[in-house]
Amino acid sequence: MLKSVLLASAMLVSAPALAQDMPQSTPADPAPAQTMPATPDTAAPSSKTDATVADSTATTQPAPASPAQIAEVVDAEFPTYDKDADGEITEAEFGQWMVALRSATDPATDAQSAEVQTWVGQAFASADTDQSEKVSKAELTTFLSQGAS
Repeated sequence: MLKSVLLASAMLVSAPALAQDMPQSTPADPAPAQTMPATPDTAAPSSKTDATVADSTATTQPAPASPAQIAEVVDAEFPTYDKDADGEITEAEFGQWMVALRSATDPATDAQSAEVQTWVGQAFASADTDQSEKVSKAELTTFLSQGAS
């Protein structure tokens, strides 16, 4: 009995995951409903289906990056923001990088706003673990890895 319940639970949990992995097939022939005006009875189920698909797409978020992926990005991008090429970035350079990262996820980010400036200051203080007023590659990788987990 318990095995049956566990098997049924596993199937219920895995069905949505398997459905996401399957490619969507497109019909070979155009649907007749496209050429004829839809009646209210036939339009209602499709609008519910569209809303359900939109909701599931909107709530699906990408998986967080692994520490190895974060280290690769830091290694690749660090020279871009290390303007004086001393191997460490200042608070201003760090701020430019953090605003660029935040703008990628939230295009409405205003780099000059007090909220963003406060956020950058707090992030820099957290990232600068040795209190040297500069952030090294290792410190930045550790800081960004903490945010991803």
